[in-house]
Amino acid sequence: MAAETAVDIPLPGGNPPVADTTVVDTPPGESGKGTSGGILKSGAIMAVGTLASRVTGFLRTAVIVAALGTGLLANAYNTANTIPNQIYDLLLGGILTSVIVPLLVRAKQRDRTQGEQYEQRVFTLAVIGLGALTIVAVLLAPLFIDVLAGSYTGDQRTVAVLFARLFLPQLFFYGVGAFAGAILNSRGSFGAPMWAPVLNNIVVIAIGGAFLAVTTGRLDPSTISDRQLMLLSIGTTGGIVLQTVALWPSLRRAGFRWRPRLDFKRGEIGEVGRMAGWTLLYVVATQAALAVVTALANRAGNLAVNAGLGEGYGYTPYFNAYQLFQLPYAIVGVSVITALLPRMSRFAAEGKTADVRAAFSSGLRLSSVIIMPAAALMLVLGPEITTVLFAHGNTTSDDALVIARVMQMFAIALVPFSIYQLMLRVFYAHGDTRTPALVGVVVTMSNIVMAFTAYNVLDVKWIVVGIAGGFAITNLVGTITCWLVLRRKLGGIDGRRIVGGHLKILVAIWPLVGFAYAAHTVADAASDTGTLLPALATLVVGSAGGGLLYVIFAKLMRVEEIQTTIATFARRLPGRGR
Repeated sequence: MAAETAVDIPLPGGNPPVADTTVVDTPPGESGKGTSGGILKSGAIMAVGTLASRVTGFLRTAVIVAALGTGLLANAYNTANTIPNQIYDLLLGGILTSVIVPLLVRAKQRDRTQGEQYEQRVFTLAVIGLGALTIVAVLLAPLFIDVLAGSYTGDQRTVAVLFARLFLPQLFFYGVGAFAGAILNSRGSFGAPMWAPVLNNIVVIAIGGAFLAVTTGRLDPSTISDRQLMLLSIGTTGGIVLQTVALWPSLRRAGFRWRPRLDFKRGEIGEVGRMAGWTLLYVVATQAALAVVTALANRAGNLAVNAGLGEGYGYTPYFNAYQLFQLPYAIVGVSVITALLPRMSRFAAEGKTADVRAAFSSGLRLSSVIIMPAAALMLVLGPEITTVLFAHGNTTSDDALVIARVMQMFAIALVPFSIYQLMLRVFYAHGDTRTPALVGVVVTMSNIVMAFTAYNVLDVKWIVVGIAGGFAITNLVGTITCWLVLRRKLGGIDGRRIVGGHLKILVAIWPLVGFAYAAHTVADAASDTGTLLPALATLVVGSAGGGLLYVIFAKLMRVEEIQTTIATFARRLPGRGR
């Protein structure tokens, strides 16, 4: 149940043939011709895999929530399971995203043979470093729990530490899998890293089902048995192991054979270090903000229990809402970013600024045609979404409603967050890690201030909702700041076309919002939407009807990317030819 942060663990997508992922250069200045189609082709294949992963991921999350609820035991599980992700992101994730992929692309451009040797050296260094890091992390598990959940005491702390010790070996497999994904991406193969997490989800779903089968009643940290704890822990970590091992056949098909070597050429490690230094600053700031948010959300949960409000107001609602928030970004935004980064890195290396600008503009507009209506649906139909997914087993409809409120705040953040992440990749494509680091420090510090403000000002049952609202505000600040800097760097950012496209999408969204809200209102008046069947019916009708209206109005508004998307998928229908 890995929390996928801004620098996601390899996300799900398909394994396309090489021909489908080959980048075709777009002539300078022709920002709309060919670029959208090329990105769409690579991105759509990845998005299918991401969708498969996220659907199974929600089943996984729903099973775990049904088994553990949203209280003290769930908080201990989710907090401990966040630690491997945080360490990975802190020491490796950002470096992989912003440094390794561009360096691999450039090394192969200079000399293919030397570039492949460079891959071997980087991979070897990663395996050795990850092994040592994982051993140290397991030994420091109690310290990590004290930092992220200092409010835990007694059995809750004991269980959280045990979970952490058994989850931290995931760190090694996350890292190896991420390096394997980076190598595949640099070779034009985006599929396997996008599909592998489906295997992880299936394993955890099976383990969660087995846990429900052997459990009677609602457990807490003082009543969970050693056998139950081991079942959850080994299953959760085992899924990550399988996810990583599954990448190996694709590496071999892509022509990569690992031969351990550490004969780095002069300046190679220094090049990584120079680029990684600023990235490390950015990731440290990001993880500091995440640690503060996690600690404050855990404190809010314990305060709610002490105030007699119940257990469902802590870190777990925040965690689950963040998973939902990540869905549109992961399916569309990450798929587009993954397809764009090697492309923009090559354009930047060749000095083709106009092509970088065109690729960025096209990718941003293409991702927004799905991310913006998705954010609107999450905002309007949030209670129905969380009721359908989470109001089962040991989780009540009231618990699900808390998750919905947090998710609605995250929905406000979805568009600026996605734009911000895509803009960072433009800097990384140019080998510039300093600017994203400086912008990121400002953004994350404001996030920390917002989180502390929410914790100290709001009523206890609204704290995690307020923290999510602060996340929305800080991402808007990051987007505006990054936009101004990037505009100067590229000598313009195709702003008229980007803003015009987004305004058209915004107009097309209003019929969707109106229809979805009407469905919610009618269902709420006719029955209890806090129960499964009415909520499911409202969600299906509101999403399908609103989505259809959105497509119709987007076509009427001549939203170019909608028409490109429909035409691309239509060509792939049986009988329509290539």
